[in-house]
Amino acid sequence: MKNFLVINNKIKSFNKNITVSGDKSLSIRAVLLASQAIGKSRISNLLESEDVLNSLKVIKKLGSNFKKKNNLYEIDGYGLNSFYLKKKLRIYTGNSGTLARLILGLLVNVNQEVKIYGDKSLSKRDFSRISNPLKVFGVNIKLSNNSLPATIIGTKYLRPINYFENLGSAQCKSAIMLAALKTNGVTKIKAKKSRNHTELLFQNLNIPIKLKKTKKFDFIEINGPSNFSSFNYNIPGDISSSAFFIVLTLLSKNSSILIKNININPSRTGIIKILNKMNANITFKNKKVYKGEAVADIFVKSKSNIKSIKCPEYMNSSAIDEFLIIFLVAAKAKGISTFKNLGELNKKESPRLDIGINFLKKIGVKVLRKKNDIQIYGNPKLKLKDEYIMKDFLKDHRVFMMSSVAALTLGGKWKIYDQDSIKTSFPNFIKIIKKLGAIIN
Repeated sequence: MKNFLVINNKIKSFNKNITVSGDKSLSIRAVLLASQAIGKSRISNLLESEDVLNSLKVIKKLGSNFKKKNNLYEIDGYGLNSFYLKKKLRIYTGNSGTLARLILGLLVNVNQEVKIYGDKSLSKRDFSRISNPLKVFGVNIKLSNNSLPATIIGTKYLRPINYFENLGSAQCKSAIMLAALKTNGVTKIKAKKSRNHTELLFQNLNIPIKLKKTKKFDFIEINGPSNFSSFNYNIPGDISSSAFFIVLTLLSKNSSILIKNININPSRTGIIKILNKMNANITFKNKKVYKGEAVADIFVKSKSNIKSIKCPEYMNSSAIDEFLIIFLVAAKAKGISTFKNLGELNKKESPRLDIGINFLKKIGVKVLRKKNDIQIYGNPKLKLKDEYIMKDFLKDHRVFMMSSVAALTLGGKWKIYDQDSIKTSFPNFIKIIKKLGAIIN
């Protein structure tokens, strides 16, 4: 079976309503917390991607059973000390940095050796940002060259810590919070701004947590250990998945789209703010709050007069997974767009900053780079006619989807490899773009 797409035609005008899969960050967190709750949790609209399915396999391997009924997953939890481990257990986390890092936080009180490993891409990512704070809790954890595989031996004698999370990594912050949940005493975290899904879930589950926010940092206190009851959760749609259809619509002619029931948590809507600063007109409809998370329908119309942006650095963390697709918009904007301090992009599933720059140069867009700052020289008349092959991007799902949007909006003849990469986060991507009228071979 071929593992590539062929796209030879731009997408025609469309006016559609769509739904996208459940939010991946919330799906993984909900599964892991359900495994630690007391009772049967019920989760609907769970994203059925490889990353989330691997999360379910992991909790089952640790002793938490689950079953699926229609669109509902029922997960049995037995409390904070309920993980049951076989000797020298090995846990596979696939391509998911969220799963691998958060499960380490949940294993801190398990006094047996567990080995965490992932696929080739995940094994190149930095895990010292997790191992360093967990060691302060009193955990024995060893890495291979600061990466996976990781071997962890927890302890019954955890001690609370004070930790400064200065990377803006929600995964790191969440791993510390999950470890604090199992630790006797008050753990204090000073964290650079990042996604706050774990904090909202803790609050909704009545886990003892105190929050104080300033412009640059969040101050978090967690008083543990604290068992909590099972819960029901309907996962809203993923804004990172929505981003590709937002940009597809924005760069197409005479088109509009309504994407229903999307998580618009302010820590995730950087792409909307950035694109609206670039003269897009993206609006939220039917806004509501669900268990602390802001949810709305997102409405987008085509825009021909996109302008450049000097992107404020404080927006980076709220758009960190969407910069590849933002770069594509900047390529069609009038003027020079500037983005600063994007080194964190190279610590994702692939070196996305490097790949994004090379991609823009491949399609004839001028890019200047100074360390982790870049300038993109936009061309509103950018149209492609040549043949393009995209491969060797470490099977990064976001690179694959960004390349597909470029092919459908800019023209040219494209062969885009690693179609299977979307299984990790967004298996329905191709099905939806076909629904919008894309011709794909």
